Amino acid sequence: MRLPAALAPLRHALFRSLWLANVTVSLGVWMQSTTAGWMMTSLSPNALMVSLVQAATVLPVFLFVLPAGALADIVNRKRLLLSTQSWMLLSAATLTGLTFFHHMTAWTLLALIFSLGTGIAMNGPAWGTVMVEAVPRADLVQAVALNGVGFNIARAVGPALGGLLLLAAGPSLTFGLNAISYLAVIGVLIGWKRPAPVPSANPPEHLLGAMKSGLRFVRHTPTVLAAMARAAIYFVSCSALWATLPLVVRQQLGLGAGSFGMLLGLMGVGGVTAGLLLPNARARFKRGQIVFYASLLSCAGMGLMSISRHWAPAALAMLMFGVGWVMASSVAQASAQMASPAWVRSRALSVYQLSFNCALVIGTFFWGWLATQVSLSITLGTAACVGAVTAVAARLCDIDSQEGIAGKPVPAPEMPKAEPEGVSPALAPVIKTARGRVMESQHYRINPQDKDRFLHTMAELRDVRGRGGAVLWHLGEDVSDPDHWVELWWVENWTDHLREDSRHSDADREVLARALAFHNDGAPPPTRRFLAVTPHRAHGMLR
Repeated sequence: MRLPAALAPLRHALFRSLWLANVTVSLGVWMQSTTAGWMMTSLSPNALMVSLVQAATVLPVFLFVLPAGALADIVNRKRLLLSTQSWMLLSAATLTGLTFFHHMTAWTLLALIFSLGTGIAMNGPAWGTVMVEAVPRADLVQAVALNGVGFNIARAVGPALGGLLLLAAGPSLTFGLNAISYLAVIGVLIGWKRPAPVPSANPPEHLLGAMKSGLRFVRHTPTVLAAMARAAIYFVSCSALWATLPLVVRQQLGLGAGSFGMLLGLMGVGGVTAGLLLPNARARFKRGQIVFYASLLSCAGMGLMSISRHWAPAALAMLMFGVGWVMASSVAQASAQMASPAWVRSRALSVYQLSFNCALVIGTFFWGWLATQVSLSITLGTAACVGAVTAVAARLCDIDSQEGIAGKPVPAPEMPKAEPEGVSPALAPVIKTARGRVMESQHYRINPQDKDRFLHTMAELRDVRGRGGAVLWHLGEDVSDPDHWVELWWVENWTDHLREDSRHSDADREVLARALAFHNDGAPPPTRRFLAVTPHRAHGMLR
């Protein structure tokens, strides 16, 4: 049976198993989150303390997601995921035990929520990368959306179920069910027969170096930067509803725990609806347009919630907010992932997650503080207006540009191999263990009438070198011979130089080919490489 377009990624067995496991654990997380937020209104009924529950969840992502992304790219992802899931199981079990024996305090609750958030941060980049690897590129956007759908199925059911269980049996039961949910993910991971990675001739990357190369890649990839900006702008305003919702339900609407779960569930229904509508939206609109309209819809939902005093308009507001939330976040994240090759995908995803979680932390603290100074209604109304204005400004950040070249890529000219046997015999024994930077140079001789086009291409080439690992890049014009140009770039060490070619995408190779095509004096001179050395100082010389 042919699946609808919205469910097409589920035809892949690995994605289907991971997706079902993710729904299970998301269900437990939402039950736990609903219970924790409501529990805090009893332990410390203060707007700032309630908002800290959300902050304690996302703050670890801000602190740990960059090393998590680097680890996911350089270690065995299956083992990493098993470790993070086990950590979250232990944290959730501790939360259950302390609650059951009535030893929970407001600050202990925040500490354990922070511990769970740490596990989420360390798990996120590896999990997102594995989910992407489980589907072909054509299904990527919808796979990201389906992750959001699964999350929102859990959001639709989890809060309502959590609210009912909270009323019926108290918080320890919902916390315990969350702990059990991690066993489902661990079971899928244990049974996953992951193919052995292709061995590389290059030395393994180290954590700090991997983090630096990931940051350099993002810095030189405009589509990823634009996706980060769009996500940050959206989340900093829309975090207001997350920061204040428990108090809005209790104080502004005068409702109880069951209604709180019901409203969160309706937001989840909106998220599921968004996932089902996304294929049609993608067929009619560009990615940037979808994020823009989804942002406005979320802001309209917050505006409606700000004036709601009855459950009916509040329910509609949450439905609108949920549709906008999933559409905006799914499309922005998919744009960042589609622009990132496999070698750096987890790192790029971790930087993307850092941007929007940083926005969530800042927004949560700010809107929580503002709610202590003015009314909840004014806080949400202000956030809705700020979000609408910034959504218009954010359209300047282009997430629709393609990182690849349509049609068959133009192969780059054959470049000399950078193998140790091709270097000076005196340096061959030490070059593999050298720690200094490597400077590389490429010379060009161009026609004067091609200068403007050459400079435009070299601006693209600067980003290509940066994505490949260059920490510095310069282009120089010979003052005595204006037709002669030299390109210089530096990488951290010889190992990073060896990785350069494997990091180039087809689009990068096309830019390299165009740059070398400007050379009009026969074959371009070979790329030269210079190993940095530290000169010896004679005794007694001035320092």
